[in-house]
Amino acid sequence: MMMRNRTLSLIVAASCMMSVAMPADARVKKNATPLYKDASAPVEKRVEDLLSRMTLEEKIMQLNQYTLGRNTVDNNLREMVGAVPAEAGSVIYFSDDANLRNMMQKRCMEETRLGIPMLFGHDVIHGYRTMAPVPLAQAASWNPSLVEAVSHDAGKEAFYCGVDWTFSPMVDIARDPRWGRVMEGYGEDPYLTSMFCQAAVRGYQGEDLSAEGRIAACLKHFVGYGASEAGRDYVYTEISDQSLWDTYLPSFYAGVEAGAASVMSAFNNISGVPASANKYTMTDVLKRRWNWDGMIVSDWDAIIQLTNQGAAKDGYEAAEKAINAGIDMDMMDNLYRTHLAKLIEDGRVSLETVDECVRRVLRMKFRLGLFERPYTEVRPENEIYLQPEALANAERLAQESMVLLKNDNSLLPLKNVSKIALLGPLADTQGELIGNWVARGRDSEVISILSGMKEEFGSAEITSVSGCRIEETDEASVASAVEAAKSADVVVLCLGEKTKWSGENCSRSSIALPQVQEDLLRCVKAVGKPVVVLIASGRPVDLSRIAPMSDALVEIWMPGTTAGKAVAGILSGRYNPSGRLPMTFPYTTGQIPIYYNRRNPARRGTQGWYKDIQIEPMYEFGYGLSYSTFEYSPVTLSSDSVAKDGKVTASVTVRNTSDVDGMETVQWYICDPVCSITRPVKELKHFEKVLLKAGESKTFTFEIEPYRDLSFVDRTGKRFLDSGEYHIIVKDSKVVLNVE
Repeated sequence: MMMRNRTLSLIVAASCMMSVAMPADARVKKNATPLYKDASAPVEKRVEDLLSRMTLEEKIMQLNQYTLGRNTVDNNLREMVGAVPAEAGSVIYFSDDANLRNMMQKRCMEETRLGIPMLFGHDVIHGYRTMAPVPLAQAASWNPSLVEAVSHDAGKEAFYCGVDWTFSPMVDIARDPRWGRVMEGYGEDPYLTSMFCQAAVRGYQGEDLSAEGRIAACLKHFVGYGASEAGRDYVYTEISDQSLWDTYLPSFYAGVEAGAASVMSAFNNISGVPASANKYTMTDVLKRRWNWDGMIVSDWDAIIQLTNQGAAKDGYEAAEKAINAGIDMDMMDNLYRTHLAKLIEDGRVSLETVDECVRRVLRMKFRLGLFERPYTEVRPENEIYLQPEALANAERLAQESMVLLKNDNSLLPLKNVSKIALLGPLADTQGELIGNWVARGRDSEVISILSGMKEEFGSAEITSVSGCRIEETDEASVASAVEAAKSADVVVLCLGEKTKWSGENCSRSSIALPQVQEDLLRCVKAVGKPVVVLIASGRPVDLSRIAPMSDALVEIWMPGTTAGKAVAGILSGRYNPSGRLPMTFPYTTGQIPIYYNRRNPARRGTQGWYKDIQIEPMYEFGYGLSYSTFEYSPVTLSSDSVAKDGKVTASVTVRNTSDVDGMETVQWYICDPVCSITRPVKELKHFEKVLLKAGESKTFTFEIEPYRDLSFVDRTGKRFLDSGEYHIIVKDSKVVLNVE
């Protein structure tokens, strides 16, 4: 500590000597309004001006994030505010009372030498108070524009409560549904995830990050977190260089292209190097190769956890490795505050490195307009939360995300039914439908399926019995459920997971639902009435025994605040289901990992597959039914050959052959059957979701630019385009395109 104080004293002394030696005109300028306070000046000039005025201690403090926790008792506010240094760069988690933010911000602006505003962050994942479906469900909508809208709604609610920065979207590619955080991302495919990543960034940030109602997005977790071994959270990942560039980096690059203000490092190892100490990914790739000028924040305590991973012996070494690798802000460890001055003194970290980190923090604050708008206007709750437009967007997204998996004999939509048995442990629940990571969302504001059904089917008699709890049997309740089924025209059985089974640190060894739920279905099915099964989950689940006992099967995910209203609209036919799976549903846990864009095995046929279960998954990526039927023409090309720098148009005509208006998602895939490196059996490259009225036809086109759509990267990220044959695939139709 003595050496640290000596270092700081020398810096202060040097600053004083420079002031004495300054010419008179320079001293006059010093007394003028500082450039960094001039809102009309370019951001980069403001950053450099402010940086030049800061002491080392002030710089270091900007690189630390603190927390207030969730204690909102009025008597504790002043104590909580006083516990965080006014010079700190950021806080995470705080009351939704804007007064608290303003109390803290006043200290920053009025009680510090330079008046640098604090940055307020929060986990706004799928809503702030108005909860949309969980992100995996959002991806099932295949409607990025709708996700952009709900992200904007969430950002506005958060903004008016004092939030500047959300730790969303999560763009990790996930192919193991045992991993609990699959609910927080957009599924297994790099292209689909990229599209939703950009939509979420646009929704949060808009075109002007400083505009009212806009907050900074954060891409997470950089990188490869979704590849956690066996789906266990925080653990080792083995990722080849090829997979890193092919699979795990594209969605982050898409977010960078969309202008994402920040990125969060991951917990996992990447082939032996922890993500939070990985200079290659964070500095060489993200900052330099991609020329990205945003800010990198660590995940919660991720820097000190380098010691758990065996990458650092103590906090001093962990801080050294993290900042030299590229992490600009330390979330919650406070290791930068503790060790950076000594690390500089010891020559382990350069002052230039610290300055560059501070630049990135300040740049984000200037872009957010915090120097001009440090305080939040205090508004009544009824002007912030649960606004009609936000609720409407949330309901529409919930409806579009639900996937009709089975519909024997067109059981759905339910028509001319007078008695409905609404059964199952999730029939009359609220909290289990809201999803994890709910910010300020309230269970009490969720519309239950029972409430939604009563409103939707007002003339029908609805009898609701749980039949069992999610994990526990109840023989008396089972008997009551069976009796209700006997007297009903149709059974709607609501099964699924607990909310807390999906999310961070929610890995599960099996994706099967508890046996008690399957037993309840078996008892009800034996009655002989048609059975509609609803599955509420935050991940793909094992439906191998449930599907055969269901006459209709709908994956409703965790739909959020408007859950029951959206479900009822699907069941009644007020809304035609249009969801498509963003992640493959395995036949059973033993098939994991299984995903659509796999490489071909060395041997043909069934060799190399399991011998005790079917080869194909239960439901593959992109699957989903509708109350409408659609007919596809063969794919055609404007030319069967194209130059590498040319363009060619692929076309397909789709006709709604039913008497029901419906939305169809046309999915375009490519395949490079013979390549200098092996390529997936097919890769999604384009999609379009459109409403087709009954009997209507529409021709869809995909303008193919070979370098953009047909090229591939090698293990260094260098892009190549081979000459030769490519396949363009839509549904069951395939056409060959030659690249010359």
